[in-house]
Amino acid sequence: GLIPSDYRVERLKMLMEGSDFAKKIHVTDLATHVGYMPENPYDPKYAEVLVACKAIVEKCKENGQNFLFETGQETPVTLKRAIQDIEKAVGKGNVGINLDPANLIMYGKANPVDALEVFGEYVMGIHGKDGKYPTDGHHLGDEVPLGQGKVNYPAFIAKLKEIGYQGDITIEREISGEEQKKDIRMAKELLDKLIAE
Repeated sequence: GLIPSDYRVERLKMLMEGSDFAKKIHVTDLATHVGYMPENPYDPKYAEVLVACKAIVEKCKENGQNFLFETGQETPVTLKRAIQDIEKAVGKGNVGINLDPANLIMYGKANPVDALEVFGEYVMGIHGKDGKYPTDGHHLGDEVPLGQGKVNYPAFIAKLKEIGYQGDITIEREISGEEQKKDIRMAKELLDKLIAE
């Protein structure tokens, strides 16, 4: 992420290079975890990270790309505030959210259906993933097959329809092997059914 000041310049440089490479292969969305952005907008780290975010958003704009914050490590309000603060400086149009509903739950930050009430207008991408809330103060919640976690997918898909989301849902299952393939097929069937309703 861009939060640790010791690595910020190097990581920002890598994101800039990534944007240039993505342009060469005609990729229009660049998404990343910025990393535990402070909840307090008066925290000096918040302003420092916004400077870096503004730079990458401007680079993406030059390259005809959108810069998307991947959800999980910030509350929805913090993420919306950051986007609005960036837009004040660089203008609207190319900064948004790649909403991973499981991450919001696994980090213990929000219910994804409720999060859409806060920042739904900025959602430009979705991960189809599921998870459980953390059960202790030191570890993330577990990722589980879609439909077996705490993301209320029927309500989530209904809310996406309500806000007019027309983009893709990219299924993500962070394991490997045959179980991953089985879980992805199962997720696709469930999502197809919910989207068709």
